[in-house]
Amino acid sequence: MTMNLSQWDDKTEITVEELAGLSPDQRFLADIRDPAAFDRGTVPGAMNLNPLALQEGSVDLPEDRLIVLVCMWGKISLGLAANLRDQGYTAVSLAGGYSLWLQKRLERENALAAEDSQRLKRIESSLRRKYKRRISSKFVQAICDYAMIQPGDKIAVCISGGKDSMLMAKLFQDLKRHNKIPFDLVFLCMDPGYNAMNRKIIEENAKLLQVPLTFFSTEIFEAVFHVEDSPCYLCAKMRRGYLYRKARELGCNKIALGHHFDDVIETNLMSMLYSGAIRTMLPRLKSTSCPGMELIRPLYYVREEDIKSWRDENGLYFIQCACKFTETCSTCHTDGTTDSKRLEVKKLIAALAEKNPQVPANIFHSLENINLDTVLKYKQNGKEHSFLEEM
Repeated sequence: MTMNLSQWDDKTEITVEELAGLSPDQRFLADIRDPAAFDRGTVPGAMNLNPLALQEGSVDLPEDRLIVLVCMWGKISLGLAANLRDQGYTAVSLAGGYSLWLQKRLERENALAAEDSQRLKRIESSLRRKYKRRISSKFVQAICDYAMIQPGDKIAVCISGGKDSMLMAKLFQDLKRHNKIPFDLVFLCMDPGYNAMNRKIIEENAKLLQVPLTFFSTEIFEAVFHVEDSPCYLCAKMRRGYLYRKARELGCNKIALGHHFDDVIETNLMSMLYSGAIRTMLPRLKSTSCPGMELIRPLYYVREEDIKSWRDENGLYFIQCACKFTETCSTCHTDGTTDSKRLEVKKLIAALAEKNPQVPANIFHSLENINLDTVLKYKQNGKEHSFLEEM
C-alpha cells in the first residue's frame, strides 16, 4: 500500500504508535546503532546501517517510502534525519528511540500476558524441551563439573536486565524446583543509576517472566560519569563490590553472574592480545575483598548464539547497555572509534570460525590443556617460575 509522503514533510519525528500504523511497504527502518547493540535487539524489520555512510549519501535508500531512523534514545537519529531530508529523502527519527519502543512493546506484552498465562509456560517449556541440550543441560553440567552449589547455599542471582542474567534466573528457578540439594535464591538487581525508562524495562521483563527481583540503588553511574581513564573498568569494579556487600547483607554466601561461553573465550583472547598474559575467567572465584563470599558462573558452557535463539524464538526483548555514557547515543557511531576491544575480538573469533568451526571450542579447551613443561614463565601463589628451573 502506497502512502502520501508529503504528509511527513513538516515532521521530524514519528511516534511508536504512528510507526505501528505503517505497513512494511510504507516505511524503511534504519537502525544506526553499532552492530553489537543491533545484534542484542532491534525493531522488527530494521536494517543496521552506518550513520556516517548515510550522512555522506553513500547508501541507496528507497525514495517512495518513509525513512525511519532508529538510535538508542532518539537524539542522534534526529540530526541524521534532518541531513537525509536535505538529501531529498522523506526521513524522520523514531521519538524516544529503540529504548522507548522496547518499553512500549513490553507494556503491551505484559498486558496480553495477564490474559494469557500460557506464554510463560511456553517460555519455560522451551528450556526443558527444545533448548534442554543446548542450554539447560549445559547449565547443570557446569554446576556439577565445578561443584558450584553445596547444600545450604544461599545464592544471589545477579540480574543486570540483559538476556544472559534473565535466562540464568529462569534456569535457577527450574533447578530449585527439581533439584534435591537444598539451597536458597535471591534475585538481586542493583540500580546503579538507571534512568526511569531502563528501570521500567527491567521491571516489565521480570513481571513477564515472574522473577521476583530484590532491587537496591547506588550512584555508581554518577560516580564514574566524569572519569576519563577506564570508566567502564571502574564501574564494573564498583558494581561487583556493591553486589558482594548487598549479598552478604541478605545472608548470601555466593553471587551468580551471567557470563557465558563466549565471554570466557573472548576474555582469554583479549588478555593475550592486549595485556600479554593468559588470564582465565574462572567458573568459581573466592572473593578477596569480601571474605566468605564466592562468585560462580553457571552459564560457563552455554553459547551466546543459543541464548539469542531462545530469546528471539520466544519474542523476548531485554535491556542493553544502560549506562550514562550511552544516553547521548554515543554507541550510534560505527566509524570504529567506539568499537570495544571485546567487539574486535568477537569479530575475530567469528571470522576464524567461518573457516574452522572448532576454533571457539579449541580456544576454550586450551585453557584446560596448559602444559607447564612448555611454558617460558608462569606465576603460582604470587611467585614467578621459569622453565630454566628444570634445566
